[in-house]
Amino acid sequence: MVGPGAGPAGGSDQHGADETVRFTPAGGPAASGGPARPADRGLCVVVAGGGTAGHIEPALALADAVRRMRPDARIVALGTERGLESRLVPARGYPLELIPPVPMPRKPSPDLLKLPLRVRSAVRDTRAVLARVGADVVVGFGGYVSLPAYLAARGRVPIVVHEANARAGLANKVGARFAASVAAAVPDSGLPDAKVIGIPLRQSITSLDRRALRAQARAHFGLHPDAPTLLVSGGSQGARTLNTAVSGAAGALSRAGVGVLHAYGPKNTVAVQSVPGTPPYVAVPYLERMDLALAAADLVLCRSGAMTVAEISAVGLPAVFVPLPHGNGEQALNAVPVVDGGGGLLIPDAELTAQRVIDTVLPLVLDQGRLAAMAGATAGSGHREAADVLAAMVLRAAGR
Repeated sequence: MVGPGAGPAGGSDQHGADETVRFTPAGGPAASGGPARPADRGLCVVVAGGGTAGHIEPALALADAVRRMRPDARIVALGTERGLESRLVPARGYPLELIPPVPMPRKPSPDLLKLPLRVRSAVRDTRAVLARVGADVVVGFGGYVSLPAYLAARGRVPIVVHEANARAGLANKVGARFAASVAAAVPDSGLPDAKVIGIPLRQSITSLDRRALRAQARAHFGLHPDAPTLLVSGGSQGARTLNTAVSGAAGALSRAGVGVLHAYGPKNTVAVQSVPGTPPYVAVPYLERMDLALAAADLVLCRSGAMTVAEISAVGLPAVFVPLPHGNGEQALNAVPVVDGGGGLLIPDAELTAQRVIDTVLPLVLDQGRLAAMAGATAGSGHREAADVLAAMVLRAAGR
């Protein structure tokens, strides 16, 4: 979730591409024979998933899984200076190669006219990176980093595509046309012949024992050790709707004895007055330890980016989803399996107010019996093995 958050793949408020955009790949037909490889330095896997944590975290989880299977493998990530990958990728110990971003306009605009030139420049630079590092396979996760990666690799380096959302974005629709293998988190994503595997998650999530880590997790964030605790996250960028509604209900939550861990987003602010003698309301811009945040919580109020839903499902945490009302509607679809299975509730963005938090979320976080039933239902919808399954597909495509 990244918090949660994953993002469209992640769960941030900055996802979605204009599905009406069409263009001819600026790089033209790929030359045959592929780039000349440098002196052989062993298997090299290039991952492309930048912008939001919802794209970056699955890429890094895949990288970790490849390393477990092939400790000799080199993993190189593609990204841009302005994406979260500039911080998250180096922090996880992987090299990052920067390329020009290719943002896809959501609607007709003057920027649309500049798109072919931007694509051409990004493809040229990306092709140079692939040749320099000796790429054996390119793995894309969607978003504005994946599109130039797919076009640069076409006909030169095998491509594997992973789609995290219930509806595929434009970049992955393009990449899937000439990919060696295509994987998806859920059925009917819009990518033909995609193998449904779930979303790659890092081991700190898939192996998480929430009950065993609860005391450590609450101490880490300065939360009350025993109070019912609500986790709030709008994804890696935060969400104004969630911030406003929950901070507006802070007094009622505190008086009811509920602790709050609120990730409000690096570019946002939240002002909450503490109520003496009540469980703390802990507000942070970003959750560096999502595993501990999930262990600390009894209930999460969050966006329903694909990564968010996957992480919540994997650990069995009950959720109240507030889908982002933009993009192509994939966030609402992402939440459907968990909600239909009894593991979560769904509140439309326009209906989330402080009063709705008081009327719906507050009684739920206090109802331990209902939360236990929801936790069991949520855990049943998860895919803990997705990273290893995708890694095996990538190694087969690389042929090394």
